Amino acid sequence: MRNLCFNPKTASFSIARNSHSSPASISSGAKPPRLSFSDMDEDSCIEEAEALILKWNSDTSAYAQVTSLFYEDKTEAKQYINCVNQLQKTMHSLLSQNPSSGKLVLAHNLMQLAMKRLTKEFYQILSMNRAHLDPESVSARSSRASVHSSTSDFDDDFAVEDDDVRTAGDSISEVEQVSSVAMADLRLIAECMVSSGYAKECVSVYIIIRKSIIDEGIYRLGVEKLSSSRVNKMDWEVVDLKIKSWLEAMRISVRTLFNGERILCDHVFSSSDSIRESCFAEISRDGASLLFGFPELVAKAKKSPPENLFRVLDMYSVVSELWPEIESIFSSDYTSAIRSQVHASLQRLTESAQILLTEFESSIQKDSSKSPVNGGGVHSLTVQTMNYLSNLADYSNALSDIFPRADWLPPAKASSLPESYLYSPESDYSASTPAMTARVAWLILILLCKLDGKAKHCKDVSLSYLFLANNLWYAVARVRSSNLQYVLGDDWIAKHEAKAKRFVANYEKVAWGEVVSSLPENPNAAEARVVFENFNLEFEVAYRKQNSFVVADRELRDEIKSSIARSIVPRYREWYNAVLATVGSVRDMTVTAGYVTFTPEDVENYLANLFFFRTASSGALLSSSLTSSPLRRWS
Repeated sequence: MRNLCFNPKTASFSIARNSHSSPASISSGAKPPRLSFSDMDEDSCIEEAEALILKWNSDTSAYAQVTSLFYEDKTEAKQYINCVNQLQKTMHSLLSQNPSSGKLVLAHNLMQLAMKRLTKEFYQILSMNRAHLDPESVSARSSRASVHSSTSDFDDDFAVEDDDVRTAGDSISEVEQVSSVAMADLRLIAECMVSSGYAKECVSVYIIIRKSIIDEGIYRLGVEKLSSSRVNKMDWEVVDLKIKSWLEAMRISVRTLFNGERILCDHVFSSSDSIRESCFAEISRDGASLLFGFPELVAKAKKSPPENLFRVLDMYSVVSELWPEIESIFSSDYTSAIRSQVHASLQRLTESAQILLTEFESSIQKDSSKSPVNGGGVHSLTVQTMNYLSNLADYSNALSDIFPRADWLPPAKASSLPESYLYSPESDYSASTPAMTARVAWLILILLCKLDGKAKHCKDVSLSYLFLANNLWYAVARVRSSNLQYVLGDDWIAKHEAKAKRFVANYEKVAWGEVVSSLPENPNAAEARVVFENFNLEFEVAYRKQNSFVVADRELRDEIKSSIARSIVPRYREWYNAVLATVGSVRDMTVTAGYVTFTPEDVENYLANLFFFRTASSGALLSSSLTSSPLRRWS
């Protein structure tokens, strides 16, 4: 700002003592001495004030038009403020003595000129220091309380000089130095104008400048004015992007933008609680309404896919997280409407979350697909449900706030669901069970019962067991790998993992039981032909059927194959070795005898290649398949 100012040699000014004369009457003369106002009488006070006020009257002085008093000379700025304060006291004294006094009229005219000058100085400091008084810089320097405490050290004597600030600047940045000086100047001017009865003029300037900064900040953060009808017309992808932008804007706005403006406003108007609070309410009202009203618009939108629940919870979480800061920043009666709007948005988000979760539960129950996945794999309903619940578990705190315990708890009895061996609701809920635990377990119960119904439509019993094992194993795995493990607990995981293993055992018994039964204990060479022919037949039938089944989870797949191999291969090896001992060679056993089709290694290899996914185009095994195999015609 210095490069915009010049420092010409100027004459001092005086004003006519006649009450009918214009206070702008100018006469040249020596600069009056600086007196101690405490020792002045009324005449000398007015005389001193007249000289200094007219010197800085921009209507009559070219120098005053282009020069900032507070930037050019801090000592004279201090004298100017003290002069105005003393003039105000003199006016009160004159008013009590003689309300029609010519001195009082003169003092009043001088006061008007002084207020006009201070208003200009106030505006210049605010406008020229926008970069140094930006909310980020102000809020980063200190909290509201620390700033209020530290800046109170700027007493009425305004002891902070340029040199003092530069000395203090050894430990703070240049920006902070400029910011500190500007804040002190603004506070000094505001206190003078408020005490002189010109608070309205001061506040009007402040509101014009600082409101524009808040509004511009909100706009730059990507928060725009929207209507419910416009939000309803938007594609969900667009709404989702706006929510993401709002989530980031919310934290920055509360912790930096509004907090910084709160700090600055508290400091500048520290002399008056009512002015401070009303002024902050005025500059923040529109921006806060725009920011805090956005969640309500989204919550009222008619097109809300199930995934919207997570965005609703995101918004609820960030508002709840920031609520203590919001309540502190907007704590007065003047900003009660802003607090009410935040509460309204939270209430809307709560209602929306409750509706969306209820709709999610209903969507599981209404799933109409009857047939399981080809090959007994993991059903899409299982994947979608567990993905949803896994994500839901990340919002435990928000959900505990949104849903009272009574709303979370499932029905006392599962009478609306089919009777199932998967779950026993009565044994899983108790008065001490956390509400969210009970509700999530209930939603998984609904899923498992729907899967149970789909399994009953399988044409092959072994496939139905494998289908149930695959899906329950997948559900347990998703619980283990997400925050659901903390929601449901180790007991739930152990219980349902054991159920999945029972399905596996039932599958093995149904699918491979006849193969195992075809290999009686205590091998007898006399019965070898019948045993091997029966085994060949049963193994062919079982393998042909099971070769189209899949197990998606590698751990489960390996466990099932190992279990089947342990049941079949050792017995088969005993029979194979018994026949080999009587025949003499593998060639004689497979060629001459003719009824031994597989070596034990063949059986192991075939079992090792079970349950892999197949490509949609060719049906080829994703793993390397055997190139020379008696069973190639079955693959």
